Amino acid sequence: MPAAEPDLFLGGRLRLRQPPRGAHRAGTDAVLLGMLFPAEEGRVVCDLGASTGLVGLSYALRAPRSRVILVEREPELADLARWNAAENGLESRVSICEADILAAAGPRRAAGLAADSVDIALTNPPFLEAGRHRPSPHCGRASAHSFEAGSLDAWLRTCSDVVRPGGRLGLIHRADALAACLQAIGQRFGGLAIRPVHARADRPAIRVLIAGTKGSRAPLRILHPLVLQDPQGRATPESEALHRGEGAAMEAEATPQ
Repeated sequence: MPAAEPDLFLGGRLRLRQPPRGAHRAGTDAVLLGMLFPAEEGRVVCDLGASTGLVGLSYALRAPRSRVILVEREPELADLARWNAAENGLESRVSICEADILAAAGPRRAAGLAADSVDIALTNPPFLEAGRHRPSPHCGRASAHSFEAGSLDAWLRTCSDVVRPGGRLGLIHRADALAACLQAIGQRFGGLAIRPVHARADRPAIRVLIAGTKGSRAPLRILHPLVLQDPQGRATPESEALHRGEGAAMEAEATPQ
């Protein structure tokens, strides 16, 4: 395990050991995803593409009677996620599934990723398509940030596979990838709620938060934006609250059944 001190999240309540700087490290995107839904007790939550576990561990910390599955392909990151679960006293409710989200159903099942087994799937897919950007020289960072063309559909197919009927999906992606996300979600989830995320109110959205319910026929809705900073560059009250682990980026009524 790395010798560096852990990073602190959720107002210091969550301690997270991460790879060295220069590698892929969790930050605001993972915080927003981990705080996407209000914490509900008794839920089984799956963090797909968990890396070191910030998203799933955030949910586990907020809902003490929930059970969380962290799905990560890279053994080194899975080991860090395991370490982080133990360091935060969550190892009894958090399991690590070392599986490739893009693998066929058979290998995924063999790794322990069962169909129709979770209430909530949270995911932060790689943001960039191979061949359309300059990859990071750091192998782990490059792997976390990009994948092959068409992989977003396969990624979200796995999300749909593990979520039970009536269960929910939550994801974060680049704002300019919204059309691709909606196409990949297709008919798998309905009742979609989309919340744009802006660095500042006078700037274009940089991210989108998307929530949906498996099997829902409710119409799509665009919610009011989440603004991270005020004109002076200070965190907005909502952004500060989410980073402290308070509230939810999408309230319960934003994801109709």
